Amino acid sequence: MTENSRYIRFDWAIKRILRDKANKKVLEGLISVLLKEPVTITEILESENNKIRREDKDNRVDVKAKTGKGEMIIVEVQLTKETDFFNRILFGTTTAINDQISIGQDYSVIKKVYSINILYFDFGKGDDYAYHGYMEFHGMTKEGSVLSFNSENEQKYATKTFNRVLPPEEVFPEYFLLRVNQFNEVAKTPIEEWMAYLKDGIIKDDTKDPGLQEAREKLAFMKMTDQERREYRDYMVSVHAAQDAIDTAKSDGYEEGYYEGIEKGMEKGMEKGVEKGIDQEKKAIAQKMKAKGMPVEMIADMTGLADEEIAKL
Repeated sequence: MTENSRYIRFDWAIKRILRDKANKKVLEGLISVLLKEPVTITEILESENNKIRREDKDNRVDVKAKTGKGEMIIVEVQLTKETDFFNRILFGTTTAINDQISIGQDYSVIKKVYSINILYFDFGKGDDYAYHGYMEFHGMTKEGSVLSFNSENEQKYATKTFNRVLPPEEVFPEYFLLRVNQFNEVAKTPIEEWMAYLKDGIIKDDTKDPGLQEAREKLAFMKMTDQERREYRDYMVSVHAAQDAIDTAKSDGYEEGYYEGIEKGMEKGMEKGVEKGIDQEKKAIAQKMKAKGMPVEMIADMTGLADEEIAKL
C-alpha cells in the first residue's frame, strides 16, 4: 500500500478525528450498515474514556452519539483483552439508560441504547467475525412463543412513538461485537468493506458505502499535517508495543497475571515487552524513512533514535 492510499486506522481516528460533529457521516455510515437502516447523528457526546494521553494504558476508546430519534449509540474500540468485558459494556449501556431519566419522570422517556464494540483481540469461540444480540422473551412451555406488548401497552407506546408499536427488542439495549482479527474475507458487502477498513485500513476506490466514501476524504494519511502524522505514528508504536507486551507475557509465563488485570506477574512481562516493542517499532519506522532518503536529523527527531543508531540501520 502506497503512502497516497493509506488511511488512518479507525481506533486512532475515533479518538482524534471522528468525535468532531463535522465528521459524523463516517460514524453514521458504520452504524447504518450494522442497524440496516439510515441513521442520523444529531449530537456527539463527550465521554471521560476519550481523554487523550501519550500512553494509552487502557487501550480502549469510546464515543457516544445521539440519533434524530433520541436513541443513544455507544461505539467502543478495545485493543487488548479484558476479562470483565461483558460486565463493562453492560455497565456502559445501563449508565446511558440511567442518565436519560430523572426522579418522577415517566419511564417512557427512556430511549433505546445501541452498544457497538470493535474488538482488536481474540474474543470468544465463534467462527464469525460479527455478532449481534438483543433481548427477546421466549415461552418456557410453548415452543416458538415470543412475548409482545399487550393492548394497553400497545396504545401507550403507539401514542408516544409516532404510531409505531415497539416490540421489546426495540426497547432493550442492543449489542454488536465486531471481532476484527477474525475477518479474513474478500470485501464484497458493506459490512465486509467496513471490516477490511477496521483491520487493515483499506478502503476500496469504488466503494458505494457513504460512510467509507466520507472516510476516504477525512482519513487519508497524506492529508494530515506533519504533526498529526507524527502523533499517528507514535500511537501505532504504542499499539504494537502493547501487543508485544502481551506476547512477551505469554512466553514468560505471565499470561494469567495480565488477563487478571496486569497485576503482579504481568508487571515484569509488560515492562520488558513495552521496552522491546517500542525499540523495534522505532527502528522499523526509521528504516522505512531512511530508505526514502529522508535526512537523518528528521528521522532522529521523529523517532527519538540517536544518529549513530540510524546510521547502523
